[in-house]
Amino acid sequence: MTSKSKGTALSNYNVDYVISYRFIDTSKLPAARQFQKLIQALAQLGFTIEVRNGDNCSLLVFVKAEADKRFNNEVYRSRVKDWLYGVRAAQPDREAYNSLAVDSMTEAERYQIIYQMITNPKEEGGAGITPKEGEWKNVESIFPLHDIAHNREWVKDWSMKTFLKIEDLDEIRNRFGEKIAFYFAFTQSYFSFLLFPAAFGFSAWVLLGHFSPIYAIVSTFWCVTFVEYWKHQELNLAIRWGVKGVSAIQEKRRDFKHEKEVKDPITGETVQVFPATKRLARQALAIPFTLLASLALGGLIATCFGIEIFLSEVYSGPFKSALVYLPTGLLTVFVPTLTTLLTGVATRLNDYENWDTNESYQSALTQKIFVLNFITGYLPIFLTAFVYIPFGSLIVPYLDIFHLTARPFATSEKQLTSPKVGFEINPARLRKQVIYFTVTAQIVNFALENLVPYLKRQGFHKYQEIKTERAAKQGGAAPGATVNDHPEEAEFLTRVRGEAELDVYDVTVDLREMVLQFGYLALFSVVWPLTPVSFLVNNWIELRADAAKICLEMQRPTPARADSIGPWLDSLGFLAWLGSITSAALVYLFSNDGIGPDGTPATIKGWALLLTIFFSEHIYLVVRLGVRTAISKLDSPGMQQERAEKFMVRKKYLEETLGDNAMELPPTKAPEITRASLEEDARNDSLRTSDPEEHFWHRQLGWEESVKIGVSLIDKMGTEEGKKTQ
Repeated sequence: MTSKSKGTALSNYNVDYVISYRFIDTSKLPAARQFQKLIQALAQLGFTIEVRNGDNCSLLVFVKAEADKRFNNEVYRSRVKDWLYGVRAAQPDREAYNSLAVDSMTEAERYQIIYQMITNPKEEGGAGITPKEGEWKNVESIFPLHDIAHNREWVKDWSMKTFLKIEDLDEIRNRFGEKIAFYFAFTQSYFSFLLFPAAFGFSAWVLLGHFSPIYAIVSTFWCVTFVEYWKHQELNLAIRWGVKGVSAIQEKRRDFKHEKEVKDPITGETVQVFPATKRLARQALAIPFTLLASLALGGLIATCFGIEIFLSEVYSGPFKSALVYLPTGLLTVFVPTLTTLLTGVATRLNDYENWDTNESYQSALTQKIFVLNFITGYLPIFLTAFVYIPFGSLIVPYLDIFHLTARPFATSEKQLTSPKVGFEINPARLRKQVIYFTVTAQIVNFALENLVPYLKRQGFHKYQEIKTERAAKQGGAAPGATVNDHPEEAEFLTRVRGEAELDVYDVTVDLREMVLQFGYLALFSVVWPLTPVSFLVNNWIELRADAAKICLEMQRPTPARADSIGPWLDSLGFLAWLGSITSAALVYLFSNDGIGPDGTPATIKGWALLLTIFFSEHIYLVVRLGVRTAISKLDSPGMQQERAEKFMVRKKYLEETLGDNAMELPPTKAPEITRASLEEDARNDSLRTSDPEEHFWHRQLGWEESVKIGVSLIDKMGTEEGKKTQ
């Protein structure tokens, strides 16, 4: 539970969750009826509930879970489920209270279990409250409250650190859950790994210049090493945080539509299924979608690229210095619009595929979004490197079709016609483009991600104040949300109303940003070796900015469990592989002191380029195998912890089964051989029919007699000095 901070304004009053219920678009009677249903659903689970006024036709429902038998049973059930799926090595204590005493809850685990109690379907023991869906459309959000005192200390502490320790990551995991902790762990590992390519890149920039084959080899080797190291580190953290294999516990999607119900041959349970062949057929639609997205986004980017080449290389009329920014303006307006449209199509296509679990749904959607980001992020540089520079002299004469963009400003037709002779390719264009995407675009994205939301929120609050003041002067202002606030709660409620208006944090957005950044380094850093230097500085700031963003600009995230960064790991591997190919191709094309083919493909030998790519890819595969094998041999605290846990489980089982000395049982003492015992054995043998096998196993009574007979045989056959070997 959130610790109570000093001062009323910083205290969370032991609130676990706040539910924002907004009824601005609902009439009074249905709103009241739905609100009553909401409170009843929460009360049935034993939650303590308080209601306060919110802003703009909304109510704030404060929820607290009491540490009673019901809640403890939910914790126990969750841990047993983990044990059954192999996430936990040891079976939880059969008594829920004992389980909590031995293995106490983290703050994130508490919030996660309470959230499941609120949102899980009723058949799974939850209240079934799903924000903005179905009958709960008036439930705008469900969120925990920020711990203001901790947030201040967190941001202050991080601002004075260069590197994060494992304890810092543990603290994030304990408060915000493993999914967010894995993002910060990945970014921190990426930042630490950037130290070497940053130092080597700076040296290569000074000593080797651009398109250095040595830098390309080192960069490719670094990319392979980082990806394989992160896989190892990811596993280590999953064991440390007790979530290894948690991805196997998959939640059913509420929107999943089954076609039939079958009986599971193993468990005997009735299972809802959707034919895999039908889903595969629907997944095949991703191929035309990818082609459509490539044509749409690629066509737009290529068109703007052609206009930009025309204006900068062909057009010689007035306002040229201003018109060259026209393509940038077109891209700024149309690319986000088209991307949003295609993202909507991708989402609907993903819905149509009818995935049965949330994890599989998100994984499929992430792959589709990555395709769109790949096109918008990397296509402009690919066009410059592999179209403009090799084939520029052949293409530019046909760019007169874009003369309409500058015709209103031209004073003669000559200014709109490409020169027949004397046209030269600008080889510096590629380097400038890479610098833009790795430096300028990073700064712009940082501003859009952190400054714009803050300014937007401040502007909205100012607008609300002006609107309220005008309404008050005209005598038509509605009662403010704070009118009925109790004085001792006023500051707290004001803060809660502010948090209710914040956006929901989506960690996948930040993960996507880091993966795309890695792609620029893997694919194009050979063009400008200072790329890793730029990313090193950016990522130090990014880590702290993301922490501040979570604390100040977003609602406190609902903790979610994960055992990896998900499908983004596959994207990293793909970019590292593609980087080995593009780096080799760029080095070959620009091996003539960085000038390149100079717009005439005649200087390019196709067989040599293909051979370069072929050898580069196969060298990459060999290096990856070697690095993966080497890293797999490394031990780690997580691996040691896993072995220790498994050993303790085996030892405990043996002790419970065979006693405390189960590991060191002495031999069973042989019965004493006496005249009476021999007569008894003879009598028993005469009473029962015995076969040769039974005679064989009863000639010696116990292990002590076997020892005596064996020693006597050794004494008869052996010699004093032993047999000498020749």
